[in-house]
Amino acid sequence: MLIHSASQVLTLAGGPQRGTAFGGAQLGTLGLIEDGAVLLREGAVVAVGPSAELRAAHPNEESFDASGRVVMPAFVDAHSHPIWAGDRAAEFELRQQGKSYLEVLAAGGGILSTVRATRAATLEQLHAETEARLQRMFAHGSATIEAKSGYGLSLESELRLLEVLLALDAQGPWDLAITFLGAHAIPAEFKDRAGDYAQELARNWLPELKAWWLAHAGGRPLPFFDVFCETGAFDLAQTRMMLEAAKQAGFPLKLHADEFDNLGGTALAVELGAASVDHLVAISDTEIAALAASDTVGVALPATPFGLAEVHNAPARKILAAGGLLAVGGDLNPGTAWCESLQFTLALACRQLKLTQAEAIAATTINAAAAIGAAARTGSLEPGKQADLLILDVADYRQLGYRFGTNLVHSVYKKGVPYPVHQDEFSTNPD
Repeated sequence: MLIHSASQVLTLAGGPQRGTAFGGAQLGTLGLIEDGAVLLREGAVVAVGPSAELRAAHPNEESFDASGRVVMPAFVDAHSHPIWAGDRAAEFELRQQGKSYLEVLAAGGGILSTVRATRAATLEQLHAETEARLQRMFAHGSATIEAKSGYGLSLESELRLLEVLLALDAQGPWDLAITFLGAHAIPAEFKDRAGDYAQELARNWLPELKAWWLAHAGGRPLPFFDVFCETGAFDLAQTRMMLEAAKQAGFPLKLHADEFDNLGGTALAVELGAASVDHLVAISDTEIAALAASDTVGVALPATPFGLAEVHNAPARKILAAGGLLAVGGDLNPGTAWCESLQFTLALACRQLKLTQAEAIAATTINAAAAIGAAARTGSLEPGKQADLLILDVADYRQLGYRFGTNLVHSVYKKGVPYPVHQDEFSTNPD
């Protein structure tokens, strides 16, 4: 198919210096082509350029007239927790009455309440509820989604979550980058024994997890291994022990760090070569410099402070000024950010993180792909990459970020297959 006559095609190409992500002042390089066209064949991008050139070169190609619309890479959500059961609406009410997130967690609420509901849920319930969330994410333009476990907090429960995520990834149309987050919190049976739980995970779970994955994942690479390094969860020494054990076992690494307190997690992530370090609200200036000197991507999650009614956000402009790699993720989760729209997160990034629309688009496409190790296949419109793209019902990309609370996606193309998006009706069946 030849998609032509787009008012703007955003390629997100242009020769970035490190890998395929844009660092520092390069963020926001859109590779914009006015009256642009994209040629798709067999699920891949074949050519991108001016409409006149591509239409002349391919006169008999099946075509779609994108006049008055923007064509851009599909979003990549670099951080999400889509699989759980139950909700925490009552907890939100408590927070509105003045209780802090950590106070709710200390009282047995927070993540642990979701753990209880998730452990009690059937596989069918988990599949159905997670599928519905993924459908909404996809309808808002997220065609590739990092998906974490983490609401089981026992090996048996966590493997059940991985089983559902693998099934949903095979089902599609989305691509899931799966992350094991058994170290999301300290389960009730290990109350006040975080060190014991960390040792159990590092010494006993990891070998069983690896064996299970190799037997059930159909040859897929090992999942990311993630830890929540934070006050009330795991301290720096416990985090180091788990990450080093995971790295030795061959798992790629991610890390939750600096959401509330600066414990040194970002420096640890950089030292161990993690693909990303996420949250970064409390990151230090020293760690910003270390992040900027590395290939680790800093992932800001502005929907989370918004969901918690917090005023502090990741210092995105400082990270960029230092030359760091910055991505933006949605952090879909039941406690702090139940939001399936990365478009809304992008709007928050423009306001809370002070990014321009162009920077926010790059942070939710090519840089987000780099944060999950997928930048070689998605996140930009370049020959040879997957044909993962959006057609927007607007003529100017700057409508993204400027508008919020609505869906600007006309259609999502995943590996070249179009999925129309309707405001009142959406199906993941291809057109």
